[in-house]
Amino acid sequence: MDAMECMLGRQSTPAGLLVEPTPSEDEILDLLQVAMRAPDHGALRPWRFLVIRGDRRQALGDIFADSLAKRDPDATAADIEKARGKPVRAPLVLAVWAEITEDHPKVPVVEQVVATGAAAQNLLNALHAQGYQAILVTGAPCYDENVKGPLGLAPKDALVGFIHIGTARSATPVKKRPDPAEFLATW
Repeated sequence: MDAMECMLGRQSTPAGLLVEPTPSEDEILDLLQVAMRAPDHGALRPWRFLVIRGDRRQALGDIFADSLAKRDPDATAADIEKARGKPVRAPLVLAVWAEITEDHPKVPVVEQVVATGAAAQNLLNALHAQGYQAILVTGAPCYDENVKGPLGLAPKDALVGFIHIGTARSATPVKKRPDPAEFLATW
């Protein structure tokens, strides 16, 4: 498939639909070559990726559950168990974060986070091109120090999201996309 066809065909697949197979460690390194082609003012290369497979997904679920209990004292037992189950929905999860260079004279923090988001999007496109499905998941755990710390992030770092990866066990319904003309203006 050509590049335009690939990118126009990419869409998020719900994590609960993802099963094995997933990319091997060597395939992940190849896919990250594409991620690292993202725009990167100052060549800081702020993006970082953490592979989470097997039992480590349950450990991440425990971190999510503990952080929810600390963040929201009114969280129910069902809420906490739901948080615990999120990382195990897909067979492979990649945590994606920006390792922030503070007080950089030319590259503000927002640009470092945007560069990391662009790397994540490149990775999503590369996964699709290789026949895998994925979804970038964000939410409260991305902004919670009780999640960032156990994953090895410094308080200054920005957790951009978790990419759930696998092969769809059934076809994902094609999403209707808006007309791009609605988002374009001429100055």
